[in-house]
Amino acid sequence: MVPFPPSPAPRFSVEVYQNEYLPVGGREVNAIITVTSAGGGTAGGPGTAEGPGVAGVPGAAAGLGTAGGPGTAAGLGPMGGPGAAAGSGASGGSGAVEGPGAAGGTPIPGPALAPDPRQDVPGGSGRCGASSGAAVVIMVDCSGSMGYPPTKMRHARDATAAAIDTVRDGVAFAVVAGTHKAVEVFPGGGRLATADPLTRARAKEALRGLSPGGGTAIGSWLLLADQLLGSADAAIRHGILLTDGRNEHEEPERLRAVLDACAGRFTCDARGVGTDWEVEEVTGIASALLGTADIVADPAGLRADFTRMTKAAMGKEIADVSLRLWTPKGAEVVYVKQVAPAVEDLTARRVEAGPRAGDYPTGSWGEESRDYHVCVRVPAAETGREMLAARISLVQPPPGGVGGPPSPLAQGLVRAVWTDDLAASTAMNPQVAHYTGQAELAQAIQAGMNARKSGNAEQATAKLGRAVQLATASGNEDTAKLLAKVVDVVDAAAGTVRLKAKVAEADEMTLETRSTKTVRVKK
Repeated sequence: MVPFPPSPAPRFSVEVYQNEYLPVGGREVNAIITVTSAGGGTAGGPGTAEGPGVAGVPGAAAGLGTAGGPGTAAGLGPMGGPGAAAGSGASGGSGAVEGPGAAGGTPIPGPALAPDPRQDVPGGSGRCGASSGAAVVIMVDCSGSMGYPPTKMRHARDATAAAIDTVRDGVAFAVVAGTHKAVEVFPGGGRLATADPLTRARAKEALRGLSPGGGTAIGSWLLLADQLLGSADAAIRHGILLTDGRNEHEEPERLRAVLDACAGRFTCDARGVGTDWEVEEVTGIASALLGTADIVADPAGLRADFTRMTKAAMGKEIADVSLRLWTPKGAEVVYVKQVAPAVEDLTARRVEAGPRAGDYPTGSWGEESRDYHVCVRVPAAETGREMLAARISLVQPPPGGVGGPPSPLAQGLVRAVWTDDLAASTAMNPQVAHYTGQAELAQAIQAGMNARKSGNAEQATAKLGRAVQLATASGNEDTAKLLAKVVDVVDAAAGTVRLKAKVAEADEMTLETRSTKTVRVKK
């Protein structure tokens, strides 16, 4: 038998975990939506997306049945909406609705993608002209503070060289030096180069010109990256940004405006090296541009971190995917949050997508899995009634944003059933309970660290003690270890702690930067 080549398009699947039962008069419906992308054939990197804040793939979606046609679920009340899949009934009270035939756990064959980035691209060693499938711009802080200690700039050059070596052949790339202005380091001329052995060698040679001097205006770096990425016909557009200081030569409003302008145009990972940068600035960049944020306290760790980030970027296969949420008449969306691999509130990023539907951006995907927490408030109903509370779809816009409606990738259903069975209506789904705790953990850390900085020892102790308790109960060992560097743990289970008198600045910033990282439910 002749084996068929793998599909160039990843295959998405959606699983819905919820307790669909509500008490009489109950209105709030919570569900965890697990989205998995697997089976694509274009990624040049490892199968699991790497780098901080990126989850591995728990299992391939391949093999699940494709979605059937639209239908109406038997027994749905008049408030139910269109497109409900038959067979989406409860699977035993508060148990998870999962696997093939679950509440909308149906993958849909993905659309055709841009050409495989590994294929030959016209132009070879020249500048990028035709579609390369992917493009990346590396932004390196070259402000004066990068000269102290002198090894910091050297490590930044080495890390950038490692990232260049990790860029696949055929991928468009550029390097930008950032100070109080942005300067093209390679290739220049407002264009991107196409990666091959020659352009990589030339780019690394150009890095010798990187030297510290000047101020910091990160918005200008991002604007140049946006212009460069926009010059290439690439589906995957990604930035890598390194800074070692505060954005002192730009008003906060200016950076915010730039981030708003760049959102949806490219994704960006942001890193702070050393301890003289602002956590809120770096995490804010990553949040706005749907990337990851982290600290590299020791500049010697930059090379490994840049390699991981670039491998993760090379593993992306499909861009501009949105989570579409449809709700029936009378229902309202309370919130939509990504809860794994990190907490990210997407509620305010909704873009209307037709009657009672809205899109929430999720960025680019490789082979990976992410979890989302959806909370919907529905009209109250009597015992025995049921309704479709929400329909979740993964959609991708057509090439170029024109030519038809978004392509559906997968969908799932969230249900509401009213009952007078107290045990059924009060049981909390394990996934919903877990991620509710993880979100509270992130909030407790942030509140505790803010209280500590302001000198409110009592509130800091209470909040960080609660964080220790939540991290321990959920098995979030990495966060528990970071907390132990800020507080002395007396009783982890009870959340009894004492604030440490002295805390290294790097430990404090690491806890703040990674406070939103979560762990998945242990199965």
